[in-house]
Formats: sequence, C-alpha cells, structure tokens
Amino acid sequence: MKLLLDTHIWLWSALEPQRLTSRVDKVLRDPANDLWLSPVSVGELIVLLRKGRLRLPNEVAAWVAQTMQDLELTEAPLTVEVALAIGSIDFPHGDPADHFLAATAKVFDLTLVTADEHLLHLPGIRVLANR
Repeated sequence: MKLLLDTHIWLWSALEPQRLTSRVDKVLRDPANDLWLSPVSVGELIVLLRKGRLRLPNEVAAWVAQTMQDLELTEAPLTVEVALAIGSIDFPHGDPADHFLAATAKVFDLTLVTADEHLLHLPGIRVLANR
C-alpha cells in the first residue's frame, strides 16, 4: 500500500508515536507499505515552529532529513497536476495545505493517513483514519 502521511501523522510518528492508533502504527511499520511525505507538510512544520507551537530536538533541516531516513519516506512531488487536481475535489473547508495533501493523494493514487475530520470523508480520496 502507498500511504501519504498527513502532517500531524508524520510529526506524531517521529515525536509522539503514542498518539497513533495501534492499527495505524502497525500499517506504518509494515515494510511492505510505501510511506510518502509531501513538501507541503515540511512547510506546515516551518509554520508551527515559527508560531512556537512545536520544538524540535535539533535544527529543522537535519531533523527533516533524519525523519525521512528513519521512516523511509518518499518525497511526493508537488506538481502542476497536483495543483490542478484541487479543483476536482469538493472540500468542506479552506485550508490550502489540506487541499494540496488530498490532491497529492488523488494524483499519485496514495492512501492519505490522517485524523483530520475534514479529510476523512472526501469523495475520491482513499483514507486510513487514525481513530
């Protein structure tokens, strides 16, 4: 299975794994699954750091590189096709990061791993719920 980690799932995996359900934790640890991360999530991380809502154990670029290696994450391309796919999804809210993540899942045929209520029931997007 190809899984796109929502930003909070990525952060929880690295910083607070106890917040993952046992089902999600098991799926993420299964070496048969491919884990993907969008650059949009890295951007969201930077915003959280600037707002003081999160602290990392080391410098952000090194931390991101280390989590990409530790979790064996594949970088999801941010393409014009992804941006255009936003127009084909009916979103219940206006968070642009969520729009890009859902469109990335749709374009690259990924299952979005999330606990975000706004993303759990999007038509045309496969989701693995952290609940």
